[in-house]
Order: sequence, then structure tokens, then C-alpha cells
Amino acid sequence: MDIVFIKQLKLNTIIGIHAWEREKEQAIILDIEIGCSIKAAADSDNIKDCIDYFSVCERMKTLAKQHQYQLVESFVEEVSRIILHEFMGQWVRIKLNKPDAVDEAIGVGVIIERQKVYRP
Repeated sequence: MDIVFIKQLKLNTIIGIHAWEREKEQAIILDIEIGCSIKAAADSDNIKDCIDYFSVCERMKTLAKQHQYQLVESFVEEVSRIILHEFMGQWVRIKLNKPDAVDEAIGVGVIIERQKVYRP
């Protein structure tokens, strides 16, 4: 399995359960690893044969702008669903860091791994 990665994608969004978090956008930072095969893209040298990380980043920016999640867990689950279904990843690992949530911490958040489920 090969991995396409996006490191420290910074997005601004309304996210959180506290009243102060609902008042203005705050930064979240995503690290995304997408399991796939790059063989077809390497052979063809054509973007249509691979996961286009620019398009993934643009999709994540749109998600952050269009939705106002309360929980980081909800946001990161939607990111995984998008990558597995819209971008045809076979497996994904996502780290979501909320750097401004706790003053005493550099960041807090979640890390998830999901894989595509095949049903015969």
C-alpha cells in the first residue's frame, strides 16, 4: 500500500461546544495519510490516475467553510468519509489538532484510522 499525505493543512472553521468557540472561526490543523496504489499514476503520468492532493485540500476547505460542527469527532469522521468515497482512498489516517482550544497545551484533538469496507 502506498500513501499520499497532506501535512498540517490549516483550516479556519466554527467548531466547538463552548459559547466562545461558536462566536468566531478558529484554526484546526489536519494531517492526512491516504492509503492507495500509485502504480497506475506512475505508469501513466496522468493526474486522473491518482489521488489529487490539491483537490483533497480544496474539498477540506469547503467542508470547513460550509459546516459548523460542535465536535472534532464529527468533523474528522466526515473528512474520512469524503476521502474514502469521493477520492477513492482505500484507507485513511487523520490527525485533527485544535491548537487554540486549551491555553496550556500546544494542541488537542483526535487521530482516527478508517478503511473502506467492501460488501459483496
